[in-house]
Amino acid sequence: MYIPGKATLEQQAPTKGQALPVLRFRLLVNDLSGTFAVRSFFGAGTGFMTTIYIRNMVCNRCIMVVKGELERLGVHPLKVTLGEAVLEQELDPEQKTRLAAAFSELGFALIDDRKGQLIEKIKNLIVALVHQDNNDLKTNLSDYLSSRLHHDYTYISNLFSEVEGTTVEKYFIAQKIERVKELLVYDELTLSEIAYQLNYSSVAHLSNQFKKVTGLTPSHFKNIKAEKRKPLDKV
Repeated sequence: MYIPGKATLEQQAPTKGQALPVLRFRLLVNDLSGTFAVRSFFGAGTGFMTTIYIRNMVCNRCIMVVKGELERLGVHPLKVTLGEAVLEQELDPEQKTRLAAAFSELGFALIDDRKGQLIEKIKNLIVALVHQDNNDLKTNLSDYLSSRLHHDYTYISNLFSEVEGTTVEKYFIAQKIERVKELLVYDELTLSEIAYQLNYSSVAHLSNQFKKVTGLTPSHFKNIKAEKRKPLDKV
């Protein structure tokens, strides 16, 4: 078992042709978001993994764009997910400046402060839940976020409201409404099917919430379609 903030020493089995085993140090750091950042230090001198956090990543296409840009700049990511990328080595100041400029042109931004990183993780969890998992919640939103972020929901909620000027619940509803808009534009599901897919208690519940947020009924929106849709990073 790894203890947060403690370094542990491992011995890797030697690879073919390697005379001596490689010593590897792993450090688990408990950051503000409550997740464990894993950094591995290799005796062979290959450096260590580091994670960068990126604002405005809201879809799988964003992941592809960010991965491509990192590779174009010679920074080879080990893994890219919504809001973050794990790199095989730490960025030097010049690389960080170039990357920040390149991301800015694409509508992304590097996040350096820990509160900003946590806010982005909250947003990414909600976006993924609504737009990829079709709001397939097995529990309520507060428990879902607390379990994923390892923070008390009161702290999560207060921080989000302080930084974003809106509540987590309102952000969640706004994302759900954007998903409803998307499905209405596709015109492949009935309103009843959309309500069921997004876990609304009834069509009336969906319609009332939709009108409260947009000022339009779902049927009226369907007639005007994409004119009223928003990019997800602007919700």
